[in-house]
Amino acid sequence: MIHEILFAGFGGQGILFSGKVAAYAGLVDGLEVSWLPSYGPEMRGGTASCHVILSDAPVGSPIINNPTELVVMNLPSFDKFEKTVAAGGNMIIDSSLVGKAPSRTDVGVHLIPATQMANDMGIPKLANMIMLGKLIAVTGAVSMDCVKTALTKSIPASKQALFDTNVKAIEAGNNY
Repeated sequence: MIHEILFAGFGGQGILFSGKVAAYAGLVDGLEVSWLPSYGPEMRGGTASCHVILSDAPVGSPIINNPTELVVMNLPSFDKFEKTVAAGGNMIIDSSLVGKAPSRTDVGVHLIPATQMANDMGIPKLANMIMLGKLIAVTGAVSMDCVKTALTKSIPASKQALFDTNVKAIEAGNNY
């Protein structure tokens, strides 16, 4: 079992944090993991992506050329990475911000209006967690219990009060 996941979007959308939680959940679940963040010099508003590998075998390289899953939260990232997804893989797309249909027919396409959902729920900064919840629902790569444990370890001490809100966002994506 191997999931090579590419999270991509703008800096400030929580792309790296989503990947961190996914990787930590893999650790909690006893998997071999890799987490490799990447972001442009602009940070907020610039490009951000994160390679996460969850595997039951040792990970040879943290670099992903053809992800089995693409979690994409903006149009520039969609345009850049759509063609890289491995045949038979999955694209989880924030349809609130990517107003374009995929041209691929050899991958699973999972549209979720995560940004709109987050705004409607009054948690506009947690669209990334909604996307993570959808990823978990689509792949089953890790369990919700592992994700909750990972959250307790990933959220900084100064923001632990946001744990329940993050769980609510993940569950919304998981149930969508």
